[in-house]
Amino acid sequence: MFDESISITANTSKIKSKRYFYYGIKRLFDIIVSGLAILILSPMFLLISILIKIDSKGPAILKQTRIGKNGKAITIYKFRSMIDHAEEVLEELMQNDPAIYEEYTNNKKLKNDPRVTRVGKLIRKTSIDELPQLLNIFNGDMTFVGPRPYLPREKNDMGGYYSHIIKMTPGLTGLWQVNGRSDCGFKDRLKFDCKYYRIRSLKIDLKIMLRTFSVVLSKKGAK
Repeated sequence: MFDESISITANTSKIKSKRYFYYGIKRLFDIIVSGLAILILSPMFLLISILIKIDSKGPAILKQTRIGKNGKAITIYKFRSMIDHAEEVLEELMQNDPAIYEEYTNNKKLKNDPRVTRVGKLIRKTSIDELPQLLNIFNGDMTFVGPRPYLPREKNDMGGYYSHIIKMTPGLTGLWQVNGRSDCGFKDRLKFDCKYYRIRSLKIDLKIMLRTFSVVLSKKGAK
């Protein structure tokens, strides 16, 4: 019994050490790579901001409240790809069109979203609209690989998946992004995020990041 107890303690200690190593390396990578990316891409950020402002009214960069690690509310940044006051317009569309209501309720997205601007279509297909989240990664609210940052209004629809997903820091990319992106339904995204919770490791993160580049370049599943 005494030897068994020592063995269990040793295994627990080993698991914790691996976990701390994983999160330590991951955080160091996030800080270095996001910091360099922000410096290198800053001229492109300025150009995209100007194009967005020319194309439609409203701010170039949006601030959105999302669910972070441990259920904490975080503010994420995105290039605006929709018309101004898009949330209010969505409510009107859902009230007036049953098909739109059903599609958004099931997928939390619209395939042919009438709110997307001309510049918005381009930056969405290339995932450029997500780049301001490099600031979130640098600050520690997000990481490069993790579950998608869910909206507060989606919490009730997440069901039992919620408790697992909030144990992780939200990511810029993840399993669902490299397995269909917008072609995945809401439940599929939840399943992919929970699968990542079970299998996450430095090796898995590297594979997802490498696959992300090919998926973005091919524009597969982009809307």
